[in-house]
Amino acid sequence: MMRTRPLKVALLGCGVVGSEVARIMTTHADDLAARIGAPVELAGVAVRRPSKVRAGIDPALVTTDATALVKRGDIDVVVEVIGGIEPARTLITTALEHGASVVSANKALLAQDGAALHAAAEEHGRDLYYEAAVAGAIPLIRPLRESLAGDKVNRVLGIVNGTTNFILDKMDSTGAGYQEALDEATALGYAEADPTADVEGFDAAAKAAILAGIAFHTRVRLDDVHREGMTEVTAADFRSAREMGCTIKLLAICERATDGASVTARVHPAMIPLSHPLASVRGAYNAVFVESDAAGQLMFYGPGAGGAPTASAVLGDLVAVCRNRLNGTTGPGESAYAALPVSPMGDVVTRYHISLDVADKPGVLAQVATVFAEHGVSIDTVRQQGKSQGSGDAVAVEQGGGEGGGEASLVVVTHRASDASLTGTVEALRKLDTVRGVASIMRVEGE
Repeated sequence: MMRTRPLKVALLGCGVVGSEVARIMTTHADDLAARIGAPVELAGVAVRRPSKVRAGIDPALVTTDATALVKRGDIDVVVEVIGGIEPARTLITTALEHGASVVSANKALLAQDGAALHAAAEEHGRDLYYEAAVAGAIPLIRPLRESLAGDKVNRVLGIVNGTTNFILDKMDSTGAGYQEALDEATALGYAEADPTADVEGFDAAAKAAILAGIAFHTRVRLDDVHREGMTEVTAADFRSAREMGCTIKLLAICERATDGASVTARVHPAMIPLSHPLASVRGAYNAVFVESDAAGQLMFYGPGAGGAPTASAVLGDLVAVCRNRLNGTTGPGESAYAALPVSPMGDVVTRYHISLDVADKPGVLAQVATVFAEHGVSIDTVRQQGKSQGSGDAVAVEQGGGEGGGEASLVVVTHRASDASLTGTVEALRKLDTVRGVASIMRVEGE
């Protein structure tokens, strides 16, 4: 039997996502009521600009006093989609203190202060759900937190930012340079006027912190995530990737150490084999590849941003939280029982693709190989291309290189080595007289 008294929902923010949440709550009201077991009522909408016309929203519900709205006491669920750290943090905490459960899409806040927010939710016996904070419409948080709760997740490897994936996909498929691809992404609305959060990896790093915390049952903050942007990726890097049967993606990588005693979380561009499922993720789509002991390999794929897709995830959480409210219970909270330490980036072990500008003369390979050996980094393959000849043909260094009259590009692909060892190797290479410059360093993942 359906309860007749509606569950009251307060909406904080009515931008692209918030307006879609309000629209779906209105147009799908009967379906939502049937799924929940009670009607849901939009009881208030907090905004910055009350004079703006918002189609489908009763102007009487609009307020600029978000604090008063979450303090009302009759609010069952607060939906926060304003983003940023403050005032979102204070509003969420206040909502929990006044008896409301919370649904949020705020990745930055959860990555920075998730532990404190979870503690507040537990203290007050309320839910804190945030499926929409990572990968938009893709069901990911709940599968990691619930469906795989009985399994041991070892690795999460994902494309979690649609803007960067669109740019890199354009560079790969058309041969465009970074700026040209960024300009197209901006023109199409995929990139913000200031794309820094996306292209420098801040957005993906926040999502990586959330994913690592859930996957490994430990607290991982944004500061724990190693971050590198993709602005230095060039068309030459893509040519090198294709020669290896790879493409380039900006990846969020969360791993459990082989001995299980620690975890790492990182975001950076990486070469990935074309045979890997993530290599085929095109345009602005997101995908996350999960590796676990029992389930094996799983991939979650779909639109990672946008008003309607993100609102879909918000509404899914709203339904779950409302059901819990009716049943007088709460869903799973923070599960940080493992409390594993987060290892520094230097402990990460992977393969590397290094492109060097070197003097085109005999003996260069021997000097370079000696530096790699001294730092414990094993070389897998080497190829050299003479620049002075203007040729596109590769010349095997083992056959003696060029005549010594110009420069060459030397590309080294390593076996697996620690990031600290590779860093030491590159520092030593820069000191060689025969090395004119380190043109590119790219990790090779997904093999």
